Amino acid sequence: MAATDAPEALDSRSDSHSLERSSKRFGDSLFRGMSTGSGILILVILAAVAAFLVGLAIPALLADADSLQFGKGQGFWSYVAPYAFGTMWSAILAMIMAVPVAVGIALYLTHYAPKRVAASFGYIIDLLAAVPSVVFGLWGIAVLAPAMRPLFMWLSETFSWIPLFSGQVSGTGRTIFTASVVLAVMILPIITAISREVFLQTPKLHEEASLALGATKWEMIKQAVIPFGTPGIISACMLGLGRALGETMAVAMVLSGTGIISFKLLTSQNPNTIAANIAQSFPESHGIGRNELIATGLVLFIITLAVNMTARWIINRRKEFSGAN
Repeated sequence: MAATDAPEALDSRSDSHSLERSSKRFGDSLFRGMSTGSGILILVILAAVAAFLVGLAIPALLADADSLQFGKGQGFWSYVAPYAFGTMWSAILAMIMAVPVAVGIALYLTHYAPKRVAASFGYIIDLLAAVPSVVFGLWGIAVLAPAMRPLFMWLSETFSWIPLFSGQVSGTGRTIFTASVVLAVMILPIITAISREVFLQTPKLHEEASLALGATKWEMIKQAVIPFGTPGIISACMLGLGRALGETMAVAMVLSGTGIISFKLLTSQNPNTIAANIAQSFPESHGIGRNELIATGLVLFIITLAVNMTARWIINRRKEFSGAN
């Protein structure tokens, strides 16, 4: 009896194993299909956005200078160049101010602050990232711009020999410098949150080995934490830079900009950004004018794409420091 039951038990056991394997294969196939479909969907959406921008931008790119609404008499590229400059200039200024502070906050929260303080500050930083841009714009107009005027006066009186701080100081405080400070505050929580998570992933063995060799905590951070987290810091900076390049409402509300190219930070004549110019000019646009604004959006799209591709190239060159290795 036992001899006859053994084959039946083996058959039932093999059937259960085969069912389990088939269910696992189905789950793997489903997950693989969803992942592949999501990746393809992203490419399709990106291609659709690019096709939309190119299709509506072609009339403005091919039109004569005299037929344009905003670039009349100067041509499209002469019209968009100051706004592209203002976009890059304000974003660069914001990154210069935000990146050192964000990385310093991330290092403090991960390696110096008590756990309770780090948890509270981390929660506040995450909340700061959720504040709408219009609130930052209102804060920039009502609070920051008037508060920056004494600083502008001091910079102009003390460092007027530097071209950046020369010229007549703005009476309202709504300058490219103020707009860049607002952008820096907006991108600060993004860079801080990502850098904090990257620093937390540093292998404890690397940190302990550095300390065991006699390094101080700061030397350990330089030897183990920062090299390990460099690709993550670059990724965080690129996300923040993308936010700064594409920000619209805060810049449109704070910055009193025009279509000029100027490096001066304190004067009332300031370069405007592409996104802010689109928001300010679109209500009065018509006909070819709307194609011009969409064409400037295409320029912003290309700038953002180029920045992200450059960041990916930098990260790939430093992939030997990534956590996967």
